[in-house]
Amino acid sequence: MEGRADIDTSPFLSLFAALSYGGASMAMVFINKAIIMQYAYSMTLLTVQQLATTALIHMGRVVGYSKARPVNMETAKKLLWVSLFYNANVAFALASLKGVNIPMYIAIKRLTPLAVLVAGHFSGKKRPSRQVSLSVLLIATGVLIAALGDFSFDLFGYGMALTSVFFQTMYLVLVEKSGAEDGLSSVEIMFYNSFLSIPFLVLLILVTGEFPNSLSLLLAKSTSFSFLMIFVVSMVMGIVLNFTMFLCTVVNSALTTTIVGVLKGVGSTTLGFFVLGGVEVHALNVTGLAINTAGGVWYSYAKYQEKKSKQPKLSPDLEAHRR
Repeated sequence: MEGRADIDTSPFLSLFAALSYGGASMAMVFINKAIIMQYAYSMTLLTVQQLATTALIHMGRVVGYSKARPVNMETAKKLLWVSLFYNANVAFALASLKGVNIPMYIAIKRLTPLAVLVAGHFSGKKRPSRQVSLSVLLIATGVLIAALGDFSFDLFGYGMALTSVFFQTMYLVLVEKSGAEDGLSSVEIMFYNSFLSIPFLVLLILVTGEFPNSLSLLLAKSTSFSFLMIFVVSMVMGIVLNFTMFLCTVVNSALTTTIVGVLKGVGSTTLGFFVLGGVEVHALNVTGLAINTAGGVWYSYAKYQEKKSKQPKLSPDLEAHRR
């Protein structure tokens, strides 16, 4: 999904969108870890977040604060599977934070480009460049080395994180193939994404047995001011993250959003060694994470170079006019 031609894409707005997404994304990893340490019902947490998002956008449209268009059934049908894959990605990512430390969580999530390349191979896409292939292999090698040195290895957490990677891959591939989000504003994408996910998430918390225990625990913990603060911040930041992610993709491009995500991961990995319990340092773990991070930066650079080389060169007359 590329930046839309019908919106203001001034340098200031582009920079603001990228910085906002990077800051919100970095903060959300730590906020999610903090809330999951106190409230382990991740599916219920996501359900409440999506209910709040849907209600907020709907109210904004009713009172005239939002220009989002009313629900269109054809658009909803196109976005249904996109929404389900996106929310499955978030749900399993939240669940993985119960047992995986932040640096390893970020390292595993960087496997998404590898999964996208594998999916592209089976769907008949052309072979990626050598730089992209090597950078993705470096990312995967880093994860394996880091996992060998992870003294807090949790099979369930790793399984949830890898499942999240699978659903994120399906989401990215589906959006690219269907173009389902084309022509929609960032607020409209966020509304459909939240609105369509609610029935699926409600079914999920019933099937997994989270409800009614999750509601009982939420009511019991509501007397704690510190928990309420983290819970409210988690709800607000969840909305902010979704909005800034879609805004960055709409205003800039999917590639810019990916690169910002990788750069954010460098900072989050470093902070993750010291914040919220930190990580038991081991040479293998640190080496693997360093290799993984280097692979992520290399991948972003390789994709940027590909994008740059595909842009048509301006004619001399047009160049002179732009000067």
